[in-house]
Parts: sequence; structure tokens; C-alpha cells
Amino acid sequence: MEKSLTRYGQLTAALVFARGDGIEVIDGFKRLQAARRLGWRELRVRHCSADAAQATVQIAALHTGRGLTELEEGWIVRALYRDHGLSQPAIAEQLARHKSWVCRRLLLVEGLDSEVQARVRLGLLSPRAAVALTALPRGNQEAASDVVVQRGLTVRQTELLVGQLRDAACDATRSSLLSRWSRGELAPKSPGRAPSRS
Repeated sequence: MEKSLTRYGQLTAALVFARGDGIEVIDGFKRLQAARRLGWRELRVRHCSADAAQATVQIAALHTGRGLTELEEGWIVRALYRDHGLSQPAIAEQLARHKSWVCRRLLLVEGLDSEVQARVRLGLLSPRAAVALTALPRGNQEAASDVVVQRGLTVRQTELLVGQLRDAACDATRSSLLSRWSRGELAPKSPGRAPSRS
């Protein structure tokens, strides 16, 4: 983004809405961050006449087709439900989704430990790996995510770890599994490059 701004200038205005006596960005976070790093004092913006709830819906609409993860969709649903006080049917209508979809996204986010969510926001853990961790009870998710982050496990390896932890009969077995995974004893080797086919 910095290279693009340096070479071509700002091609698209950032989308913002008024909140209190300031403005908040709806779309254009990367442009804003890159402009700040380049020392720009001004950025072209387009004002959207929306309140905070409508702006949150706009974020989801702007990413349609560009692929928000289930967890990111869940964060949007939770913001609309918890922060803005919309009912689940109202959220479903706003996002053009079924009520069961809204319920599933809300359950996903609320079933995920807050520390695990923080690691996703920091980029330490992929959203798909975090979704795999939701199969564990909340009290076991942080320890498992420690291993995933420490060992840099893939999503598939995370799913294997979660499956083994779920099948473990007792806490001692789970603790032993986590120790062995953290030492790299149980993580399957990544397969080499597949042979090319004609």
C-alpha cells in the first residue's frame, strides 16, 4: 500500500462516518496506516451518513465476496448484538442472512476464549485455527493456542491436536499431549512438494 500511494497517489477515498466530535474509518484502514507511515498529513475521505450500527453493517457489506472468515463475521454479529443492541432477527435482516447463520456466528465468538481472540487480532493465530479451537472447552483453549502459536502449527495440525485433546480421558493425559505437541513429538511432518503432473 505504501508503494502504491508513493507511485500513484491515493486512488480511492477512505470511507468514514461521524461519531461524536470525530470520525471513524469504515473502509480504508490500510490506506490510513500507510499514509501515516509516509508522513502524509491529509487523506481524501468520503463521509457516510450512518450511525455506528449502520457503519458496522457497511463493513460486512464492503467485504462481501472478498471473504471474511467465520470469526470476523462473528465479531461483526457480536458488535451488532452486544454493542448496538440489535436483535438476532434484525441482524439477519440487516446482513441479508438467515437467523440461524446469525446464531451460529454469535455462538462461535462467544464460545472462544478472549485470549485466543486477542491472539487472532494480533496476527499470532490464524482465524481458521482459532475456529478449530472452539471445539475445546473454553478453559482448555488458551493452553492449546499456546502450543499452536509456539510451534507455528498449520490449521490441519491444529485440528489434529484438538481431536486428540477431545479424545483424552483425563486432565493428566491432556497435559501430557500438550507437552508432547509443544516439543514437536506429535506434530506430523509436513509433506514435501507434490510431484508435478502433466
